[in-house]
Amino acid sequence: MKKLILSLVFISLIVLAACQPGETIVDNGNGEKTVGFIKSELAREINPAVDEAQVQSLAQANTAFALEFFNQIRDTDGNIIFSPFSLSLALSMTLAGAETSTREGMLDALQMTLPENEVHGAFNALLLAIEASQELGQDEMEGDQFQLNIANSIWGQSDYSFKADFLDILAQHYGAGVYSVDYRQNPEGARNAINKWVAEETEEKIEDLIPAGAIDPLTRLVLANAIYFNGSWLHPFSQNATAQAPFYALDGSEISVEMMKLYGERFLYHQGQNYQALNLPYLSSDFVMTLLVPDADAYEDFEASLTLEDLSEILSGMSFERVDLEMPKFDFESSVDANDPLIALGMGDAFDPDRADFSGITEEEELMITDVLHKATITVDEEGTEAAAATAVIIGVTSAMPEEPISLVIDRPFMFMIRHLRTNTILFMGRVVQP
Repeated sequence: MKKLILSLVFISLIVLAACQPGETIVDNGNGEKTVGFIKSELAREINPAVDEAQVQSLAQANTAFALEFFNQIRDTDGNIIFSPFSLSLALSMTLAGAETSTREGMLDALQMTLPENEVHGAFNALLLAIEASQELGQDEMEGDQFQLNIANSIWGQSDYSFKADFLDILAQHYGAGVYSVDYRQNPEGARNAINKWVAEETEEKIEDLIPAGAIDPLTRLVLANAIYFNGSWLHPFSQNATAQAPFYALDGSEISVEMMKLYGERFLYHQGQNYQALNLPYLSSDFVMTLLVPDADAYEDFEASLTLEDLSEILSGMSFERVDLEMPKFDFESSVDANDPLIALGMGDAFDPDRADFSGITEEEELMITDVLHKATITVDEEGTEAAAATAVIIGVTSAMPEEPISLVIDRPFMFMIRHLRTNTILFMGRVVQP
């Protein structure tokens, strides 16, 4: 039987997520204003039978996946921003319909040590922990100092017979259902409907995400995920102190950038043999931006050799120090074609028309993945960060201050991660080689 297309579009957006699946009314491209919605009758599990060891195993797998995926895309020129959390979340939802070697390949690519039947409950528990941080942040912060939205939508062929077990997993562990569109008769209308949802979720900042021709009559399923995080710094930079200063690119050229300055504040800090690391906390202190700043001329070796064990050692070695910090403002976006990286990480069967097995989704047709599209943007300035993530507020601890502050002038390429501390989850990761 000819393989049909399981198109998966993973969208990680640093923008406002305005609505949730089931609440959106979209234009399907021919003037009609409604799209059907298919959902299991089961409610989301709010107390999943998951222990802390399973959640920690999932968080470690997500971190390993973040580093492995970054290693696959780091040869790309220029700055990088992506959401390993968004990719892991969307792929884990797809995993619910994968069988045989396709399932095993997806587990390998996601660096999972948990069996597939434990992944979904652990992801639910992880999401609930992040949502709890979100509620805490909203309770303790005023105005627009904190905002977090995570939205998922799944777009399936209308009059399609999805397996009950697949729909049950989506509902119980991810709180998700399936929008109905008609790829067979109106692929362009389906594309317009999905793009309209994306535009609404992003306050019209992302338009025409899925280009013409990417969806055709063989498409059967599209997964979309949007995450928005807006967090103010616990210690904001003074806008009056920001000034032009040099930044030295990988090729040694000098770039004039807007350099922010913050003197004498206490941060979790660690200095290694050829790098400095610092946690820059948000007002919602369940979240930090971790900065990894290799010494001059050491960036490429540091990036190429960073392992899960190295990162764990760096993070565990941090202690509170008084730091004079200078870092550039930056604002950029990345588009990542995730197919090749995921295939390289072991997901080749999912993209192969002869070996793909998504029979856990439906028995009507044989399915395969054709494209995984990923986008992310980030803005960092004196006040804080706009990025896809989750957040909460925790007040910092105290420790003895050194007589003189440590100086950290980030005038050279560096890596960054936005992390949820309570679950040790990397929500966003990237590098800045040219602010």
